[in-house]
Amino acid sequence: MYAPAQHDEVTGLVNYIDEQFTAIRAAAFGLTEEQARETPCRSALSVGGIIKHAAYVMRGALARLRTEVIEQPVDAAAYAVFTDSFTVREDETVAGTIEEFDRVRAELLVAVAATDPDGDAVAPPAPWHGIFDARPIHARYSLVHLIEECARHAGHADIIREQIDGVAVPTLVLTLAGASANDFFQPYQPVPGTLLT
Repeated sequence: MYAPAQHDEVTGLVNYIDEQFTAIRAAAFGLTEEQARETPCRSALSVGGIIKHAAYVMRGALARLRTEVIEQPVDAAAYAVFTDSFTVREDETVAGTIEEFDRVRAELLVAVAATDPDGDAVAPPAPWHGIFDARPIHARYSLVHLIEECARHAGHADIIREQIDGVAVPTLVLTLAGASANDFFQPYQPVPGTLLT
């Protein structure tokens, strides 16, 4: 949890964004490679796939923070890249996907911290929402949207993890943070040799 504090706006945004990344990553804690690829719900989502997709989202956010992205291709190639971002392929590992997630996460958080929320920016077209032109925004719009997007996927990861073994992501987050047991929380005990152990 991002604890209450009197931070400036961008520090608060960095912390809220990072909390979503923490939850997404924690969903893999204690899973085997095979479990992290499981799709226990009716969708094709897996914990590993969500982590891979989150890295894809982060790369897009980095591009928008660093340059004016004024085009949004929606051709077959772009759709294939988007679809692939949800699947850990046979030639990939979930462990490798987590390493890429961690690398891009660190880079993005530095970029967000250096962003003025009031700064002028451009939102690229979003044809899937009927927006076919780039539009002027303040950077705050993109940063808050990033929280929205990653919170959605953190929730997906939590539901999928609970379907795999009944463990809720908040328990995993607290365990990874080294929290002590109390009336509300008992640390999770992962099997050695599993992800993030």
